Amino acid sequence: MNIHEYQGKAVLREFGVPVSYGLPALSVEEAVAAAKKLGGPVWVVKAQIHAGGRGKAGGVKVVKSVEDVEKEAKRILGSTLVTHQTGPAGKQVNRLYIEEGSAIDKEFYLSMLVDRETSRVAFVVSTEGGMNIEEVAHDTPEKIETFSVDPATGIMPHHGRRVANALKLEGDLAKQAQEMVAQLYAAFTGNRHEPARNQSARRHQRQ
Repeated sequence: MNIHEYQGKAVLREFGVPVSYGLPALSVEEAVAAAKKLGGPVWVVKAQIHAGGRGKAGGVKVVKSVEDVEKEAKRILGSTLVTHQTGPAGKQVNRLYIEEGSAIDKEFYLSMLVDRETSRVAFVVSTEGGMNIEEVAHDTPEKIETFSVDPATGIMPHHGRRVANALKLEGDLAKQAQEMVAQLYAAFTGNRHEPARNQSARRHQRQ
């Protein structure tokens, strides 16, 4: 199933996952209106296509004024982004996501997927987060930790602790990470009764 970032974040929000607030836009005018509604002082203008690598391709820009939101919206909307996932033909941008900016101290990588060999939900975690996870996997695979969840038990507290330990988080940050793992798992499996857990997602954790 292919969904855009703004749609995925709406799902995550339903399950209690803390995500930045944003609004979709189909036109420059809607992008400007979204920026004014969000209020700033920092916004992120994001192209919405079904492919990774948008940032490197120029499809994600951090700006500090409504005028720059308008400028970037004009530049990105209707353009074709070529990333490592689109192929040489690229994909045309027909939709934007205007998101509130965040003060990021450190970026981590956390995703979930279905392990085809075991048919279990697997976590992929790394302190080397961000846009270069493929390079990390190739050059320093030891910095990536993976584990799967037994469907018979579902998500358990030790899964959250494992993620927190892998990310070298302590104290309140570790507790936040453990709660988020539970929420993400619930979102990924579509089970609202799981005790608060995870969906394939990339998180910026503030320290």
